[in-house]
Amino acid sequence: MSEAEALPQPRTMAGRQGLAALLADPASALLATDFDGTLAPIVEDPADARPYPGAVDALARLGRRLAAVAIVTGRPAAQAVEYGGFAHVPGLERLMVFGHYGLERWDAATGLIVALDAAPAVTAALEEIGGVLEAADAYDGTWVEDKSASFAVHTRRTADPAAALDAVRDPVEALARRHGLHVEPGRYVLELRPPGISKGSALAGAVAAYDARSVVFAGDDLGDLAAYDAVDRLRADGMPGLLICSGSAETTQLAARADIVVDGPPGVTAFLTALADALS
Repeated sequence: MSEAEALPQPRTMAGRQGLAALLADPASALLATDFDGTLAPIVEDPADARPYPGAVDALARLGRRLAAVAIVTGRPAAQAVEYGGFAHVPGLERLMVFGHYGLERWDAATGLIVALDAAPAVTAALEEIGGVLEAADAYDGTWVEDKSASFAVHTRRTADPAAALDAVRDPVEALARRHGLHVEPGRYVLELRPPGISKGSALAGAVAAYDARSVVFAGDDLGDLAAYDAVDRLRADGMPGLLICSGSAETTQLAARADIVVDGPPGVTAFLTALADALS
């Protein structure tokens, strides 16, 4: 049996096409994976999460052959890099870690974490917010925090934070509706951010950034469904894709949609290792 034949075979035609495209042209393929439950076993204390033995070595081997490797996680990017031990790993010089579902990105080439560029709608709304607050006769002490990918209107510094928030709520929500933004209320704060920030949007961004012509995504939990949706959309547009599920008894929704289901992080590591063997 050849090394390629030793790989688990996808159960769907779309998955078989995705795997075949990767094997035929690895230099144009993007491999993206979740962290917790996929590369790293689920543990009682999330601070103890670490990749399954051999997982990072397999990613490094693949990083030498593929267009790129990416980690897409709900964790802060810095935390994922630290717990994963991804910095300064030979073979992962082009690794990107998308943290907070894509709101921030760590690039192994620079070692820096940057917030993703603000959506045009955020930029446009931010330009208008001063006039909106002035027209609403906002209380003294109301201020705007620019978070790059979003912004927030705070009233905690005012003489009456609750009344100050009530005074600006309707006009701020109207501004958000005009620009198609989501409003997230908090304690004396209204945050405006783009809708649809998800692992799916992060994965689509990675595909575009690397100009990938095929894509593989591995995940384990409900938060990864958006990335599955992104791969399905790419496949509908003609890009080959492969969906891997790190299976568990806790979540079955991904397994029902995956092209290949493996047994948790040990199975993911075995798959990645077999893929690296097939490409060696």
